[in-house]
Amino acid sequence: METKKKMNLEELEQLKKENEELKKEIERLKSIKINQKQGMAQRASQGNLVSRVPFGYNIQEGKLVPAQNSREIDEIFHEFLDTNISLTQLSKKHNLSVNGLKKILKNQAYLGKVKFDGQTHQGTHQPLISSTLFNHVQNKLEKLGIK
Repeated sequence: METKKKMNLEELEQLKKENEELKKEIERLKSIKINQKQGMAQRASQGNLVSRVPFGYNIQEGKLVPAQNSREIDEIFHEFLDTNISLTQLSKKHNLSVNGLKKILKNQAYLGKVKFDGQTHQGTHQPLISSTLFNHVQNKLEKLGIK
């Protein structure tokens, strides 16, 4: 019985030690996450992309530039605004998922902006559509109850 208690105490001490090591590792990882987020916020405030490259753009020398298919973005926005085509039909026409299409229609990157952590900054890249077109599309999405 005495040996069993001694083993349990040793196991308990080992678990306490491992627990402390895990707590330290969690704090280290939190610190890394905070630093990473601060760096991303800084890049966004300078107008630089901090997420995936949007459809219609490429990256050259660290900057967003219009891709060969960039005119398709303007077409998508105009088709949605000027026709009664459904999101499903429009997404199929452009070989996109419906959710992918909705993300395009709501993405402020096409206005030359960068959004990060709830804040929007003027980007360093060329807009692909006008703010008037973008706003009209947002109004139609809202009117149709599309989220």
